[in-house]
Amino acid sequence: MCKHSMRRPQFLPPMVLTIALTVIPLAALAEGTPATPANKPRLILQITVDQLRGDLPMRYEERLGEGGFRYLWEKGTVFTDAHHAHANTETIVGHATLATGAHPSLHGMIGNLWFDRETGALTYNIEDARYPLLTKGADVDKQTEIDPTQKAAGTEGRSPMAILGTTFSDELAMHTAGRAKIFGVSVKDRGAVSMAGHAGKAFWFSKKTGEFVTSSYYYKAYPSWVTEWNDKRLPFSYGNMSWELLYDASTYLFGQADDRPWETNFPGYGRIFPHPFGKPDSKYFTTFLTLSPVGDELTLDFAKALIKGEELGKDGIPDYLSISFSSTDYVGHLFGPSSLESEDNILRLDRTLADLLAFVDQEVGLRHTVIVLSADHGGPEVPGYLNEFGVAANYVKPDTWDKESGIQRLKQEFGIGKELIQRYSHPYVYLNQRVIQEKGLNQADVERAVAAELIKFEGVALAVSSNALQEGNLPDTPLYRSVLHNFNPTRSGDIFVIFEPHWFINDFDGLTVAATHGSPWAYDTYVPIVFAGQGIPHQTIYRRVQTVDVAPTLSSLLNIKAPSGAMGGPLVEVVQPTTP
Repeated sequence: MCKHSMRRPQFLPPMVLTIALTVIPLAALAEGTPATPANKPRLILQITVDQLRGDLPMRYEERLGEGGFRYLWEKGTVFTDAHHAHANTETIVGHATLATGAHPSLHGMIGNLWFDRETGALTYNIEDARYPLLTKGADVDKQTEIDPTQKAAGTEGRSPMAILGTTFSDELAMHTAGRAKIFGVSVKDRGAVSMAGHAGKAFWFSKKTGEFVTSSYYYKAYPSWVTEWNDKRLPFSYGNMSWELLYDASTYLFGQADDRPWETNFPGYGRIFPHPFGKPDSKYFTTFLTLSPVGDELTLDFAKALIKGEELGKDGIPDYLSISFSSTDYVGHLFGPSSLESEDNILRLDRTLADLLAFVDQEVGLRHTVIVLSADHGGPEVPGYLNEFGVAANYVKPDTWDKESGIQRLKQEFGIGKELIQRYSHPYVYLNQRVIQEKGLNQADVERAVAAELIKFEGVALAVSSNALQEGNLPDTPLYRSVLHNFNPTRSGDIFVIFEPHWFINDFDGLTVAATHGSPWAYDTYVPIVFAGQGIPHQTIYRRVQTVDVAPTLSSLLNIKAPSGAMGGPLVEVVQPTTP
């Protein structure tokens, strides 16, 4: 362990710094007899780290503590070649896949956004006007929200109703006649709602109020423990503090690479350490907290209050808690995975995980807990970083496509004087179906022609029309299968676009980021899958597995029915371990 490993983080308030690494050795009790119907776990703890590419946890292995990543990797069953099998690797898509065991073609979450033909507006995946937030004024502040997908939400209401089929947590609720306690927690609303499913309850962080909130889908009023947590105003205790390095810069792999020209220089936050949070009443204060490891620390502190307040894991009925940590995603977007910020974030996340597992061991016992850790997607390197190694990489600007000469030629050929490409909402091109119908054109012919033209554009590797996907006359290759896994006829656009490797969009409504995930290439699909805890042995598995296998594996461990759309299967190394 690095000599600095026990040094207190400089920006953490004393009330939050509760890392109890000395508790973790008790976790050895987690090894033992596999769960049976008479010996089911008391708690299923599902940890999802947003944008945790599969190589990142062990990239800094020599400086990890004893109780976080190292505990999972040294005590659990580790799948070293795990991937998402769908083409659009975005947050809601990956979370819903882990929750349902289904591909997005079935669970319906084909993207963070999709264009609703009936309303003529973009739809944010879990928005639902029928279920407003319990805290008035806690909806997304469109002026301070760094996540551009949130800006498209037309209502503050949230629910899981757009998720098609059941989740593992839904099946657990039904199997136990509603007696299992089921919760999802995250900074991001979609990270909490998707995992809690239809039957559970979800809480997420409001940047506008600095509180964890929920909607009327789940409650009529907040439980007392939630009100007590929010009344502490813990986020505001970080006022006038900064995100500072955990260790001396000389000990970091990227210690000499703090100021890189391609990193996002967010006004007031900067691209070099320390990153100031500002005053508690400043415009971007709560946003800055989530752009740092503090977002994960707040999520953990709230999850601890939930575990105690709801008395999870205290009886013979298995309970379920999903915790989705979001900071890795925000840091990856602004600075890239090969940055000093990302490195420090991973080391701090390791401490956060150690704190979480120590607390669960204390409250429930890791020997009574099944843990699974994975990610909703991986993430790309920044083009500027890749260019340093001679790798071609760049950015794409789809908003100019309708004006390109090739599309202009098609518009003349089809007699279309208006826009032919109505909008691009990653990864889909939406054509102007109204004008296509008015001209009496064949939709399939227009899709085919536009797709053929798009492939000629710089940075575009593949363009597949929806009609071609429905007809099924496409090559049977992993790339085409990943596109098909992402296709839902009601929600998908007219043409699915795949950029060349290391090409992606970095401009979202004026917000310029360093890196963006959302492709079917290995760096975006590659995630960790680790099972640990009750009855699960230490072993390293090198065969390729998919994230649709996670939910069926949990179902098999508890001897319950798999989610309704599950396409994966139980990971046999977990449910039938051969290692003592």
